[in-house]
Amino acid sequence: MQNYLDEYSNYLAVEKGLSKNTLESYRRDLNKFTAYLSKLDVNDPALVGKTEINGFLMVLKNNNSASSTISRTIASLRSFFTFLVQEGYLDNNPALDLESPKIEKKLPRVLTTDEIDRLLGQPKLAEHKGLRDKAMLELLYASGIRVSELIDLNLSDFDPLVGYLRCRGKGQKERIVPIGSVAINYVNEYMSGARSRLCKSNGETALFVNQHGNRMTRQGFWKILKKYALKSNINGEITPHTIRHSFATHLLENGADLRSVQEMLGHSDITTTQVYTQITRRKIREIYDKAHPRA
Repeated sequence: MQNYLDEYSNYLAVEKGLSKNTLESYRRDLNKFTAYLSKLDVNDPALVGKTEINGFLMVLKNNNSASSTISRTIASLRSFFTFLVQEGYLDNNPALDLESPKIEKKLPRVLTTDEIDRLLGQPKLAEHKGLRDKAMLELLYASGIRVSELIDLNLSDFDPLVGYLRCRGKGQKERIVPIGSVAINYVNEYMSGARSRLCKSNGETALFVNQHGNRMTRQGFWKILKKYALKSNINGEITPHTIRHSFATHLLENGADLRSVQEMLGHSDITTTQVYTQITRRKIREIYDKAHPRA
């Protein structure tokens, strides 16, 4: 079985060009499956049928695995056995007709405007790093860009006179995002003094740099955000995407149209953006229930 897994992994890496993280996910699922099969003394994929697969899925379910985990495992098994059929090792795919469990879509976490104010008010502006952190947080909330887009920003991507930001999203697709005066002022203030104090090289093109003068990393920003989230005394985990979700929801709550928010977020499909309308509808219902005398 191990030889088949190695050949399949090579196929995914070379011919499909999947990322390292995706490869590891497939391999992890299949390793668990083969470990289960070894307990049944099944070492040949030709001996695997729906009975063995369903037994494995039942073990996952009994171990309280999430529906998303089971669904991903089914996809991994289906892909693996499809490969074996294509290569002529099997005649039929025993995982072809497996039904994936329904995954409950959870609404994203959104901060209130008060919580956003508390979070963005944490950095100490008298310090160079504090001013940088303030500029990053304000820019993130003002634009709704992803953390990867934030750390990829170059000096040339920020245009304070026009009030727009150029960022590169998924697939290096460029988009222009408007930003407000508050974020512009803090980024300008950071660039006029703090950045040059943090930067070690005049040739550095990154807009935001770390204490070593190099481009800020994703992990570095996560640590910064986590520190300020703890100081804010806001319940629950806060991630860079929480700020992105809050940006979109607050825009819609204040009258922005869905298409404009879609364009600012860089969503290729408007159905991805529509999740935020559910959040605003839920909030409207809560307000109604609290305020109406006959609710």
